[in-house]
Amino acid sequence: MFNPFPEKIYVTRPMLPDLQDVSNSLEEIWKEQILTNGGPQHQALERALCQTLKVPSLSLFNNGTIALITACQALELSGEVITTPFTFPATPHILAWNQITPVFCDIDPVTMNIDATKIEALITEKTSAILGVHVYGTPCDVFAIEEIAQRHGLKVIYDAAHAFGVEIAGRGIGSFGDVSMFSFHATKLFHTAEGGCITFNPDMKQHVDLLKNFGIKNEDEVILPGINGKMNEIQAALGLINLKSLEEERQRRAEIIKVYREELLDVEGITLVNLPENVRSSFQYFVIRIHQDKFGISRDEVHCRLKDYNVITRKYFNPLCSNYECYRHLPSAQPELLPVAHEIVQEVLVLPLYGQLSIESAKTICAMLRSFSPAQTCCMSQRGN
Repeated sequence: MFNPFPEKIYVTRPMLPDLQDVSNSLEEIWKEQILTNGGPQHQALERALCQTLKVPSLSLFNNGTIALITACQALELSGEVITTPFTFPATPHILAWNQITPVFCDIDPVTMNIDATKIEALITEKTSAILGVHVYGTPCDVFAIEEIAQRHGLKVIYDAAHAFGVEIAGRGIGSFGDVSMFSFHATKLFHTAEGGCITFNPDMKQHVDLLKNFGIKNEDEVILPGINGKMNEIQAALGLINLKSLEEERQRRAEIIKVYREELLDVEGITLVNLPENVRSSFQYFVIRIHQDKFGISRDEVHCRLKDYNVITRKYFNPLCSNYECYRHLPSAQPELLPVAHEIVQEVLVLPLYGQLSIESAKTICAMLRSFSPAQTCCMSQRGN
């Protein structure tokens, strides 16, 4: 019924600026002869991102993982931190690198974020923080989490890797909690090839910047054990260029998402992920959930069959972090304690989404999906008769 696409359609492609713009920026860097250590490009990107993300202060890093590791150090976390099993490996790994035990909390059946109603039961005398993830750019229940943290004297960190540009009623998502991390990896809506940042109140700025630069205060003083987490000038320059094309990329992705929603809305066995009305989307991913009992085949089979047509999807986040060999021994990782996460991880599928993807390609992908369902094919056949 369908021919494979002539070239692979990946789940995402990086936004690549005009090479001449990159060359012009490199010429500026070469003239300055500053490649790192907070040069002009770095400073300009920090200022621009504070405005874009609507946050009071931030610090740029060479990648998001180092940024999160540093955030734990800045907040002096220890003992246990409550987090989600439904996330990218970096989220629990940064806790382990800080000698902190992740405590896994089940997820909300709709948002797929950490379930705020189940957090409080996991708090012990060892708990120092809550680490939430804005999965696929859908905000956590930030207000409920804030109330819980205040009652128990806990810090709040958000992994906002998917949430660049997300706002709740006009407020930047990075202004919630004590610290939020944004990833600028090449797969993200906004990227610096590799990179990231953490956002926080201005009173943390000096301490964070010391932590990411070996703890060096000046040429004569090293005042704390820091790490090398600095973003270089070439990364920062790429970020400044990409910021100029960001809204155009968002608009293109919005058009593709509209096609996906229109084409898949009424397909039996497919659930679309919806944002609350007061939330501005990150346009990072388009995610569907495939219910085998109603759709007729499993998510894994859909994933494989699309691959046969050169459509590369992702089963984010399979397997659950709680199933990794390094965490499965934890009491909180037991499957019976995480029933929603174990159900959803078998259903989610991320479809291709990037500005260069054509509308026709998106429509074809949807037609392929519909054709995979025995129930849907039967209905189409009956309508045809």
